[in-house]
Amino acid sequence: MTSMPPIAVLAGGLARRMGSLTERIPKAMLEVAGKPFIVHQLELFRREGIRRIVLCTGYLSEVIEAFVGDGAHFGLQVAYSIERDHLLGTGGALRQALPLLGSKFLVIYGDSYLDIAFGPVVEAFSRSGCSGLMTVFHNAGRWDTSNVEWDGSRILDYSKTPTPRMKHIDFGLTALKASVFENSPREEPFDLAVIYRALIDARDLAGFNVTQRFYEIGSVAGLAETDAYLRTKVPRAVSDR
Repeated sequence: MTSMPPIAVLAGGLARRMGSLTERIPKAMLEVAGKPFIVHQLELFRREGIRRIVLCTGYLSEVIEAFVGDGAHFGLQVAYSIERDHLLGTGGALRQALPLLGSKFLVIYGDSYLDIAFGPVVEAFSRSGCSGLMTVFHNAGRWDTSNVEWDGSRILDYSKTPTPRMKHIDFGLTALKASVFENSPREEPFDLAVIYRALIDARDLAGFNVTQRFYEIGSVAGLAETDAYLRTKVPRAVSDR
């Protein structure tokens, strides 16, 4: 049985694309299929055997904390790493959270719903011998711009500027060793893409192909799609792993 590492949830953004919907509540608390979106995420984590969650928050963090608390109500252990003075970027937010995460952990975005089995991802990360593993989806430009070149084993390129060789997209679930942050910027915010670039250059970023499409609430259209999906979804059994 796979021992599941903790997961960091990047939920500190300002959610400007959501307009008035997030003026008073953070994106994680938007109602989706009758529940705050973060409930769907937490239920998914518990289903997949993950018990320790670190919420990397910033904008209106207190709203999330008041609702989720320590996670006991969800059968989970939830801790918080809060960007209090200024935004740290996705990379800086993870670097700040490292003391809560340990030597290996998963990372997901706070606006993503990824309805897959997490165990095989963790197993593939362990087998790879790499310092990081990025889940990828053969997107071919369908749901968003493809941004990953993958050779079936390693990630060869990752960029916001696509090339014809990029047929996959970053699915949104990553496994990392804490050691990848040893040489990360210390004095300024930085994006997680900086870490990915360094790993790619060292041929140290494995890939894991996912066949189930991703859902997100980072846009109004995405919110509507995710709401529709979760309303028709038949719940899978929760594991007590």
